Amino acid sequence: MWDSFWDFIWYTVVIFIFVAYLMMLFWIISDLFRDRALSGWWKAVWMVLLIFIPWLTALVYLIARGPGMSRRAAEAQSQMQQQSDAYIRSVAGKSSADQIADAKALLDAGTIDQQEFESLKAKALS
Repeated sequence: MWDSFWDFIWYTVVIFIFVAYLMMLFWIISDLFRDRALSGWWKAVWMVLLIFIPWLTALVYLIARGPGMSRRAAEAQSQMQQQSDAYIRSVAGKSSADQIADAKALLDAGTIDQQEFESLKAKALS
């Protein structure tokens, strides 16, 4: 397969460059679709150019729109974090302090006795 050590090194470099190009291409495509300010026509133009003139278009895209790429990625990450936090808050239920306060209200209302209150308090704190 390889005639010499240098053929192996050359194939390794070529594969590395190809994988780096694919990563850059996917990063550019995800940034294109993430950008809400760019119209659909411009997105289509960028995609066509990425297909027919890939290396030059990728370099031009990184130079022309590169500074905004990290900002858009950070905004998307922040939005995903907020959605995740909101979901966790919605399914997490009440905190221990809320559970103890509810149990204290039941104790004060005479619905439960002191022993049941202590049991609920221990359960909330565990």
